[in-house]
Amino acid sequence: MKICVLPGDGIGVEIMAQAVRVLKALDLKCELENALLGGCAVDATGSPFPEVTQKLAKEADAVLLGAVGGPKWDVLPREQRPERGLLGIRKHLGLFANLRPAVLYPELANASTLKPEVVAGLDIMIVRELTGDIYFGQPRGIEMRDVDGSKQRVGFNTMIYSETEIRRIGRVAFDAARRRNKKLCSVDKMNVLETTQLWRDVMIELSADYPDVELSHLLVDNAAMQLVRNPKQFDVMVTGNMFGDILSDEASMLTGSIGMLPSASLDENNKGMYEPCHGSAPDIAGKNLANPLATILSVAMMLRYTFALEERAQQIESAVKKVLAQGYRTGDIYEPGTTRVGTKEMGDAVLAAL
Repeated sequence: MKICVLPGDGIGVEIMAQAVRVLKALDLKCELENALLGGCAVDATGSPFPEVTQKLAKEADAVLLGAVGGPKWDVLPREQRPERGLLGIRKHLGLFANLRPAVLYPELANASTLKPEVVAGLDIMIVRELTGDIYFGQPRGIEMRDVDGSKQRVGFNTMIYSETEIRRIGRVAFDAARRRNKKLCSVDKMNVLETTQLWRDVMIELSADYPDVELSHLLVDNAAMQLVRNPKQFDVMVTGNMFGDILSDEASMLTGSIGMLPSASLDENNKGMYEPCHGSAPDIAGKNLANPLATILSVAMMLRYTFALEERAQQIESAVKKVLAQGYRTGDIYEPGTTRVGTKEMGDAVLAAL
């Protein structure tokens, strides 16, 4: 098991340290090798996704990522910004399927800003296409154009999806729904976007191969509203890159904190990159305040999806549940009556539970 470890920027270093401790405690004889991605890579090499990282990530069986980005790099040319490293590694490894579970642990029922009866027992999976759509479409840029008789700056991006791209992410979503409760909601904006009219058409065509899965459709604005109004109506949701980016972050807050949500980004052979859904939070970096549980749970997803070690994955998830039941909380999920701990102390608690 060769794993490429990319701590990244901000709190990425702290949360990754705890995840690696948990992984090593399982004694799986993993070969771990660190590399640079994001802002730290820009500082060291001038590139957010340097060649040495490209090579290591390609040769590894799986990738563990902390977080990338921060305001200090926002002044750089766009091609040098940390987020380009994140987009680059997704494309480089062909990680087209992003799985983002949103699970509300019973112990955190009061952490959500929604009424407990609305979110209690929440367990949904958002499947997001990750290597297409407006984030990668060409042409793109900012240029001077004639607009209403004057020269103005114009920004433009291109939303584009091929039938093949839609079909392959659709199959991932249908397969996920088949393993769960056999309900799949496809999210688009077909009333105004031809790209997503094709998306809906292909999903309907695919449904013929999955007669046991109930397929429904929602426009993205309605989907955003329904996620807050009645999130438990959903089981698996599938959508494109941009809509998925937004909806999965919305879904994360149903659970009370984005610091609790892991994710998996997979290629067609289940090689994956595993990372928490949250960002680099530079305002709390280095202060032992960040919640490492999303990153630790991402390790569980890695063991489940890439290495098919279901029992080991469940070991980690059970340890996290035990720690929450014991009342340990980082600041993002703290409530009166619980024990507030830092990043390292939360890692200590998970190790003890293991």
